[in-house]
Amino acid sequence: MTAISTPRAKTRRRDGVQFSRKMAATKILAGTIVMLNATGFATGGATATGQIADGVAMNTVDNSGGAAGDQSVRVEKGVFPFENSASTDAITIAEIGDDCYIVDNQTVAKTDGGGTRSKAGKIVDVDADGVWVAFA
Repeated sequence: MTAISTPRAKTRRRDGVQFSRKMAATKILAGTIVMLNATGFATGGATATGQIADGVAMNTVDNSGGAAGDQSVRVEKGVFPFENSASTDAITIAEIGDDCYIVDNQTVAKTDGGGTRSKAGKIVDVDADGVWVAFA
């Protein structure tokens, strides 16, 4: 395309916080981590590489009996608390500002598990509610 020389009449906008994502053939639970797989379909958080952390599911959707794309889940970006990993992979306040990694649909860790986990987002805080992760 070439540059325009007149104002655009219909420049659309999204808030960049809520999205509807077509799902893989899986079940995603409300309040859990949502990832996008290599083909762009939403899946639940799990230990896997090559996935993109997308945000948090706002509703529970069961597409396990359907084909990829048959159903959609509402996903929200922002800062949310999740369970902390254990032992040497537990996140502390010393890791605030670092990336964290997806262990499962509700748990994050401070390392990529030797290259087995996808990045969740940035650690914003660690408190009694868990590890606060920013999904952008």
